[in-house]
Amino acid sequence: MHQQGFSLIELLMGLAIAAIVLPWVGASYTALVESTERKDAAQWLARGLRSARSEAIARNQTVVIRGIDNDWGQGWRITLDDKEKTLLMEHSGHARVIGNWPVKRSVRFGSQGEALLPSGAFQAGTLHVCAKREPVSHHQVALARTGRISLRSEKAEQALCEKGLKQGANA
Repeated sequence: MHQQGFSLIELLMGLAIAAIVLPWVGASYTALVESTERKDAAQWLARGLRSARSEAIARNQTVVIRGIDNDWGQGWRITLDDKEKTLLMEHSGHARVIGNWPVKRSVRFGSQGEALLPSGAFQAGTLHVCAKREPVSHHQVALARTGRISLRSEKAEQALCEKGLKQGANA
């Protein structure tokens, strides 16, 4: 007699193999999604900084871009010269973005497109797009003293990312 379908043993073996392989596939998929979120956040942030610089030059005014609630990972807002008139607001994904001291909360562009601190001194720094669970910076958005923005994709351990992990664990 010709058999149709699967036997109970074959079905159970198939389920056992699927149960073993599925966690590996899920972890790989999660890593891929997080990698894409980090890359997108870095590109959106670099684009936002370039837009703020362009607005400063076009309007011949000081333009400020700042992280929403002092957190670049939540998104950013572009305003005119520290006034609350928002020119553009953008929300990023779920990436952790941490800046070193000069760019920790905001970046100011003068009317010539140069990056300036509120005191008038030049402003330069790096915003790191960090991994969610380890102290590693995967992408860096660098601000030169001239106001030029560059995007780097170098995986490196970063103390700022470690601080962010500890603060996230305590919160």
